[in-house]
Amino acid sequence: MGAKTFVKNKFQQIKQYKFLFEELVKRNFIKKYKRTILGMVWSVLGPLMTLTVMAVVFTQFFGRNMEHYIIYMFCGNLLFSYFRESTKSGMTSLYNNAKIFSKVNVPKYMFLLSSNVSSLINFGINLLVLFVFCAIDGVAFTWKFILLLYPICCLVLFNIGMGLILSALYMMFRDMQYLYDVFTQLLMYLSAIFYSIDAYDLHKQYFFYLNPVYVYIRYFRKIILEGVIPKPTFHLLAAGYAIVALIIGGIVYKKKNYKFLYYL
Repeated sequence: MGAKTFVKNKFQQIKQYKFLFEELVKRNFIKKYKRTILGMVWSVLGPLMTLTVMAVVFTQFFGRNMEHYIIYMFCGNLLFSYFRESTKSGMTSLYNNAKIFSKVNVPKYMFLLSSNVSSLINFGINLLVLFVFCAIDGVAFTWKFILLLYPICCLVLFNIGMGLILSALYMMFRDMQYLYDVFTQLLMYLSAIFYSIDAYDLHKQYFFYLNPVYVYIRYFRKIILEGVIPKPTFHLLAAGYAIVALIIGGIVYKKKNYKFLYYL
């Protein structure tokens, strides 16, 4: 089966189970804020509180000589938070919905995709808040902002690929949840969220581009803060990480798909 045929079949399945998919997205988004006083306001308030703490702590150390430092941090925190939320919810999506697919014959990846869409909605809300901050901080809006769709699409595909890998591993090894928490904590410090890599020599800077999340963060900062369109090689790198993650995730999911019920 060719890649084009495979993708076409998956889209047809999603269309077939459209009602289920929509209900899963609604459930995931509402469930996150269930029994909270402020409800969905936390989708904006949470990141803002984190940004405030980071601004108070790091501005004196890293932001003294950096223009639009708050926006610089906001870009990093926004994309990394989306990556972390999307992949963590994707990791547990199959296990948490095992009671459904063990009794009803539905495509298991629907649960993963629905959790990713819920995280994407949350990301979209906070992206609007970022634009408000840009306007307040005097960042110039240009037509180049449209190109932000490119790293967003790449990150969505990357998160889905990572989610396919993590969900399969989590079904077999529950320890993955704790190991992944440590991994994301380390990755956060390697994503240059609150500091600039310009302080390092050129050879060390190249190592940061081995981190896909940093690539997408860097793309955002180039468009928003520098008003510069990244080079073609940068676009290829961003797409390459997304495609590789999606291919590996698809292979892992396909190989383990029929064994998930044995680990429940």
